[in-house]
Amino acid sequence: MATFGNLSDRLAETFKNLRTKGKLSAADVDGTVREIRRALLDADVALEVVKDFTGKVRERALGDEVSTALNPAQQVVKIVNEELVEILGGQQRRLEFAKKPPTIIMLAGLQGAGKTTLAGKLAKWLAKDGHTPILVAADLQRPNAVTQLEVVGAQAGVPVYAPEPGNGVGNPVKVARDGVKYAKQKMHDVVIVDTAGRLGVDAEMMKQAADIRTAIDPDEVLFVIDAMIGQDAVATAKAFQDGVDFTGVVLSKLDGDARGGAALSVASITGRPIIFASTGESLDDFEPFHPDRMASRILDLGDILTLIEQAQGAFDEDEARKMAEKFSTDSFTLDDFLGQMQQLRNMGSIKKMMSMLPGAGAMKQQLENFDEREIVRTEAIIQSMTKAERTTPKLLNGSRRLRIARGAGSTVTEVNQLVSRFEQAAKMMKTVAKGGMPNIPGMGPVPGGMGGGGRGKPQPKKKGSKSGNPAKRAAENMAIASGERPAGAGPGAGGGTGFGLGGAGKAGGPTEDEMAALQKMLGR
Repeated sequence: MATFGNLSDRLAETFKNLRTKGKLSAADVDGTVREIRRALLDADVALEVVKDFTGKVRERALGDEVSTALNPAQQVVKIVNEELVEILGGQQRRLEFAKKPPTIIMLAGLQGAGKTTLAGKLAKWLAKDGHTPILVAADLQRPNAVTQLEVVGAQAGVPVYAPEPGNGVGNPVKVARDGVKYAKQKMHDVVIVDTAGRLGVDAEMMKQAADIRTAIDPDEVLFVIDAMIGQDAVATAKAFQDGVDFTGVVLSKLDGDARGGAALSVASITGRPIIFASTGESLDDFEPFHPDRMASRILDLGDILTLIEQAQGAFDEDEARKMAEKFSTDSFTLDDFLGQMQQLRNMGSIKKMMSMLPGAGAMKQQLENFDEREIVRTEAIIQSMTKAERTTPKLLNGSRRLRIARGAGSTVTEVNQLVSRFEQAAKMMKTVAKGGMPNIPGMGPVPGGMGGGGRGKPQPKKKGSKSGNPAKRAAENMAIASGERPAGAGPGAGGGTGFGLGGAGKAGGPTEDEMAALQKMLGR
């Protein structure tokens, strides 16, 4: 996440210095806490939050849990992670739905915080979860706010109740009240009321928001705050808490390139949990807020759980099963490859997904240089092929590849690279599907005890004489092959051929295949 990028870098650098120390002194702890304090203050985290946070970290870091730990540096990171989870709200808090529908959700916040777009994101997220939300356009102050909500509602596939044109015309309290009545008539189970904001906190805005709250008695009042607002975030949150009060916080614009630490202070200062986070411009860039996962991202420890949830949402289970069958039966085609690429793109930004991996901070430069359009170019190349070519890539001779390159606006080299990547991927996945270990280019077979599948199988250990005398070694090897015990061998030396396939009690001695293998071993 760009918003907390600088904070993550500073904290990672601080912990890197700790890892070189086998035991931490009080001076080491004080130095680390001092660097953490600077990093948090530079990130715009509120001073009172920083003082409380660093005080707790220092107290715990100087205690027994670090001094007696096998790895003190890791223990300090664990303490910082746990305390960071606390200032972010501790446990995840979900939306609370009314026992008797509809559930009424009121959005409040300053103008420009992203309330209207967030209303569409929340509605789309609820609709995916099986709810039937409706948006109510009660922001009649900002120019074209009603029109914007209608556009966002259409994009989200959610109806909008907008009886007034807005632009200063209409009574927002009446619209909100009538919107709830309309939702009950039309059997919508969630009502999301978009309210007006101002460029700054003022009495008129607070009175209007308080009147709307009194009129509709919402189950949830979500305070939408811009993560890039800086230290004003704390003052604004306090003003809204005093004037309107709210039950939860939504962080918007977490993808912005700003320090953003003030947004981390809101939950701690107001005592209200962060429930959702908006992480991009698309209506799908919206997720429930998990304090523990956010703390892990900030500390560059990754967020695998969110990544798995996104993958589960984007990939179809039945389709995945069909793909597994195709891998095992060697019927995986470029059409299937294209489908997999498109599903990957449906998960969202590749950069964002990569940033959720542990240690992604160390790959910052590579992530910045990654071109998201690479998938689009790959799709264009495959879509320039005929059906037969996608099914049977072996048909792709030089003239066909030139035609495909021209059709996709690429080069023959890029077409060759794509076909090569496809063949490698298909080969690896076939090996995995059969229970084997894939050959990773430049690394060879992946070690492990999974067994199965071709090259991944351990080969039988070849048995033979270890004598340093060539004549004696040849004689002993022949004796082993014939099932006899070599001279000088112990009592347990007999009982099998050099390949464990024969034995002293086996009539006829070694088979022809065994002898041929033995001759090969002896180099004859």
